[in-house]
Order: sequence, then structure tokens, then C-alpha cells
Amino acid sequence: MELFNKYIIIEGNIGAGKTSLATKMAEQYNGKIIMEQFHDNPFLPKFYSNPERYSFSLELSFLAARYKQLNDEISSTDLFKSFTIADYYFVKSLVFARSTLGEDEFNLFRQLFQIIYQQLPLPNLYVYLHASPERLLKNIAKRGRDYEKSISVEYLTQIQKSYFSFFKSESRFPIVVIDTSAIDFVNSIDDYNKLTETILNGDFNNGLNWVVL
Repeated sequence: MELFNKYIIIEGNIGAGKTSLATKMAEQYNGKIIMEQFHDNPFLPKFYSNPERYSFSLELSFLAARYKQLNDEISSTDLFKSFTIADYYFVKSLVFARSTLGEDEFNLFRQLFQIIYQQLPLPNLYVYLHASPERLLKNIAKRGRDYEKSISVEYLTQIQKSYFSFFKSESRFPIVVIDTSAIDFVNSIDDYNKLTETILNGDFNNGLNWVVL
């Protein structure tokens, strides 16, 4: 895959290693990286302690923040970078809202989302790092964020189902789901090289593509 002027998404469930991979690829191939600024969201710790009360506020705040960041970053050209790579996609807002909101709130949220989504450019390639909820929990525990301690297998499973619901409905660009269960691309350079070679050299069609490493 020729990287020049491409827009690539690296995504996955919580703890999948998307930021680690996007950062390494940006450094290796001289890419402009867009990283989600979720640490500054004041509703995130509140949501994990009281999801029922803060879920709608959290999802709306993420919707606004993600749109502003992506719109600003994608529209600004960096002449010294060959391509753009992001560790999240705007659809992440819809995916998480489907898992956290009640039916009425989600229907309202979806209407707002669709209006905004149409204004953003589509990626040239979307990569989803797939791992089991049990593996994800181990990864989450290693990074030791206090507000993530309440994350459960059930919640991760819900998020995973929401992602795959989106995958089945989107056919305008290639979506590559890579099963990373048998590799450790964060700590193994060989596994990292195997993963990046798969991403950059694969011949993928629009819509859903499955890869097992």
C-alpha cells in the first residue's frame, strides 16, 4: 500500500493496543498521528462510577470533542508528513453510545451523529485489532488506570458487538479485522513487523475483511 496522502485508522476495543500500534507506525513511516484526547474528559471517571447518570453526558462530550479534533487535524496539512494515522474513528462515538445509552437516548444521539458524520472524510483503510475480552482485561490491568478498574468482560463484549454491527453496515472503505490473539505486537518486534506488513501489503476489498495472524 502506498502511504502517501492516505488516511488510516487503527482501532479496537479498550485495551487492544491501538494507540501503541498507531504511534509506532507513525514514527516508522513518518506519519502524522491523531490521538484521542480522552484523558481530559471530566465525565469519564464519573461514568465508570455511575454509568446510568453520566452516560448521555459522556457520549455527547465525546461526540463534540472527536468531531472538533478530527475536523481540525484532517483539514490541516503537514507538508513534512507523508500520511495521516489515527488511533480512533468518529464512528467510535456511535459504537459506545449503542452500548451505554437507553433506547430513547440512543435514537436521539444517532440522529445527531449522522448529521455530523457526513461532514468528515472517509478513511482509505480501517484496521480493527481484535482480541478476546479476557485478553483485553489483562491489558487494561497492566496499564493501571484507576477509572478502568470497574470495566467488565460483559461491557467489553457489548462494545465488541457494537463494532461488528457497524462493520456489517459499512461498505464504502476497507475494514480489516485482525485477530491479534496469538501475537504481542507491543513487546515483540517480530510480531509488530508481521502485523504492519499485513496491514500495508494486504489486498483488501471495501467492506469487511478478516485476517488471523
